[in-house]
Amino acid sequence: MQRTVKLEYKQNKKLVLQKTNKAISKTITYLFLTIMALFVLIPFYWMFNVSFQSINEVYDTVTISYYPREFSPQNYVNVFLYTTSTGGTATFSRYLFNTLVVAVFSTLGGTIFSIIVGFVLARLNFKGREVIFAILLATMMIPGEMMVLSNYITVSRLGWVRDEGVGSYLAMIIPFMVSIFHIYLLRQNFKQIPNELYYAAKVDGSSDFNYLVRVMIPMAKSSIITITILKLMGAWNAYIWPNLVAHQRYKLVTTWLRSSFVDESAGGRVLINYQMAATVIVTVPLLIFFVLFRKYIMSGVSRSGVKG
Repeated sequence: MQRTVKLEYKQNKKLVLQKTNKAISKTITYLFLTIMALFVLIPFYWMFNVSFQSINEVYDTVTISYYPREFSPQNYVNVFLYTTSTGGTATFSRYLFNTLVVAVFSTLGGTIFSIIVGFVLARLNFKGREVIFAILLATMMIPGEMMVLSNYITVSRLGWVRDEGVGSYLAMIIPFMVSIFHIYLLRQNFKQIPNELYYAAKVDGSSDFNYLVRVMIPMAKSSIITITILKLMGAWNAYIWPNLVAHQRYKLVTTWLRSSFVDESAGGRVLINYQMAATVIVTVPLLIFFVLFRKYIMSGVSRSGVKG
């Protein structure tokens, strides 16, 4: 009897110890995640906070406003009314339009190209296919910054650098339309589709293009949506390359924001509240887009690495 009591005591003690360790582990994990979330969210909160403040409150060196003491939603209206003499009195709307054009065309072109190349490398059998794929993968080891010089020379010889027309758009869209990572992502996803479907389609007299459109694209929908979102976000947030090759009037909104909203009448003082309001306008669509399609990104990336 006494031995049974001791055994039950040890088991209960072990169970309590396990629960305690589990609770401590969860507490540490959630505490760490909370701290990391604060590091991410505080800059966003500060951006929203400043975007609703008046300029006097922003430059108040005595006190720091953790919330707008003088609520100024007019900042968001003034962002669109603001004009700059650089580039022919271009407005914020003009730079948003430039960003939209570059994002849409580079995303569409890059996605279509990635689908076609991924299909060829995954399904069609021809000599040198694996060698070509290995060479493409090897280019991923080259930092993108090393390609800037060669790309700049190419677009410069084509007359696109700082062209006051369509050339500026072409200089921003064409060089970075191809993404080897996106091709790899789709190729891995396409290889998971059973070969029997392809052979059955061939027996029915279906062409490769028809099989791609009707079978492979629907089955790889999550990965295609993933690369579309990633491509759109990359084009929307591009900074260095557009700033290097585009004419001032055709720059993207990200490159324009850094030097915009300067009050010349106040000795060149930067209107930070206007900059933050414009940044909110640029950032929020991407955040909403990511939240709505985040499940496709997760499933698309997770499915692509199963079969090589």
